[in-house]
Amino acid sequence: MKLRAYLVDDEPLALERLRRLLDKTGRVDVSGSTTKPEEAVAALTADPPDVCFLDIQMPRLNGFEVLSRLAKQPVVIFTTAYDQYALEAFGVNSVDYLLKPVEPERLEQALDKVEGLRKSGQAAQADLQALLRQVTESVRAGQRAAAAEYPGRIASRLGDRLWFLDLDKVTHFYAEDKLTYAVSEGKSWCIDSAIAELEKKLDPKQFLRIHRATLVNVAWIREISSLPGGMLNIRLKDGKGTDLTVARDRARAFKEQLGL
Repeated sequence: MKLRAYLVDDEPLALERLRRLLDKTGRVDVSGSTTKPEEAVAALTADPPDVCFLDIQMPRLNGFEVLSRLAKQPVVIFTTAYDQYALEAFGVNSVDYLLKPVEPERLEQALDKVEGLRKSGQAAQADLQALLRQVTESVRAGQRAAAAEYPGRIASRLGDRLWFLDLDKVTHFYAEDKLTYAVSEGKSWCIDSAIAELEKKLDPKQFLRIHRATLVNVAWIREISSLPGGMLNIRLKDGKGTDLTVARDRARAFKEQLGL
């Protein structure tokens, strides 16, 4: 009998890739998924699956905080792009982990472990609760360090005034006529930094260089499609449905960074 799985990840593209990998195994039925940790708490409470694939780094609630809100702990496979959280500690009882981008062979190993636990009837609640207590503060410390490392806002100069833009609302940066612009809420704002400087200064997990003149905020990507000549088209989920082009020489690295 196939495992019933529920998937939680704040990145839609990561969810789609994980679902495809699970489908290819032929061992799992995905009963549901969400990008919102609050929805995950409700779904996991109402209909606990055989296994939950749970991202660690998410806004508002991280993966450990999601689990701490559940009365009954599911079997969990953590997924994360970060390996600095002593992830070897997750390889106990029902808890396993997968580093992004998830590798098919590693996924099969994790599923083997889940099926073995299910057959043996081994419970993991006590171990999982102990693990949550040990690592939640470590994760929070990592989040604080990451937040301090990269800016959350960027300045745009307008005459003798400075306007500050929240980077979460910036869909992309582009260079034109020797100037650099940040696009936020449908408006272009002039930025002092060049694209190459922004690439070094901004969080590389949030902003990816897709062209010599363009950086995109991955959180604003709605869909990706292929173009002739090995290029890619990105459509943003802004009000205009803006299209951006991923240059041919950057397409492969772009897909790898997104785990595609």
